[in-house]
Amino acid sequence: MATIETFYEGSLRTIAKHVASDAIIVTDAPVDNHGKGAAFSPTDLLSASLGSCMLTVMGIACQTHGIHMDGTKMNITKIMASNPRRVSETKLTLVFLI
Repeated sequence: MATIETFYEGSLRTIAKHVASDAIIVTDAPVDNHGKGAAFSPTDLLSASLGSCMLTVMGIACQTHGIHMDGTKMNITKIMASNPRRVSETKLTLVFLI
């Protein structure tokens, strides 16, 4: 059984559904790539998932060792390149509450 079902709605928009929870993620192509920029772009989600994965793994380690990290924030900057168009760099900055 699929984990995620992703549908192309048209006009460079997709709708991804998490099968187990029915949670929905909408993507739009960015304005600088023929889209409306009305939602996360697929490459935004790539960068966001990297940050979410890192924070989740850190959270598991913190739970294991009794360390509080609630409220920790990650600022993510995605840098695009062209020819071919791609994510060339992802900058991540962690901000911890003290």
